[in-house]
Amino acid sequence: MNIQWYPGHMTKARREMTESLKLVELVIELLDARIPISSRNPDIDKLCGNKPRLIVLNKSDLADDKITKIWIQYFKGIGKDCIEVDSLSGKNVKTIGRVVQDKFKERNKNLKAKGIVSKPIRIMIAGVPNVGKSSLINRLSGRASAKTGDKPGVTRGKQWIKLGSNMELLDTPGILWPKFDDPKVGYNLAFTGAIKDEILDTAELSIKLIDTLIEICPESIVSRYNLKDTKKLAIEILEDIGKVRGCMLPGGNIDIDRAASIVLDEFRSGKLGRISLEKPNIK
Repeated sequence: MNIQWYPGHMTKARREMTESLKLVELVIELLDARIPISSRNPDIDKLCGNKPRLIVLNKSDLADDKITKIWIQYFKGIGKDCIEVDSLSGKNVKTIGRVVQDKFKERNKNLKAKGIVSKPIRIMIAGVPNVGKSSLINRLSGRASAKTGDKPGVTRGKQWIKLGSNMELLDTPGILWPKFDDPKVGYNLAFTGAIKDEILDTAELSIKLIDTLIEICPESIVSRYNLKDTKKLAIEILEDIGKVRGCMLPGGNIDIDRAASIVLDEFRSGKLGRISLEKPNIK
């Protein structure tokens, strides 16, 4: 399956992001903690230039905690401030404000010396679709300021959102890039829901996910679906899962599409356990 997705509004969103960068002092780069590299837009370094950045690993409740800690050290090792959060539960979200204020401590001190008591720090939140930007903004602001949804592409427009008197957030639509040079990137984004299921073959995607899980954490699906044998083709494992979950069609055939949807949904919701699909390449 060749996964490519670059709808028209993405071009507009990229252009708006480039224009909006002139208005902000800091970029919060929101990544999926399960796939920090795959969910990191490779254009972001070129777009942001020398603009200060804070990397936030969202959905940390769905990722392997030990691997997330390694990712944090990895990003810090390349000179990027990095923290983990769970925007749905609110875990660690308040840390973002403290880190931002600390990064601008000298700036605020200089403004105060000039008699400027309060000048909000203007921040942009950027990330791929369905990474949780709107949920994070709502947590930071303490109200439903941004539209949220469990499908990519919910946030389309540009929104300024006040956080008290000293910070303002600029939300931007999720941005993917035109071509994935590494097929694994496309798959990882599809596994985690950053690409709309409607344009994918979910059965094939589920089979690929099963192959991946058997390689990195076979116990996740063995225990969840009470499997007896994983030394099979992924399609056969998917059929076994269909039998376990009662995904049957008239005549005794297995409803592969229904079984595939179960596997994808349960991976994305964390029912298969806390799973990280990527590890840092640390020598």
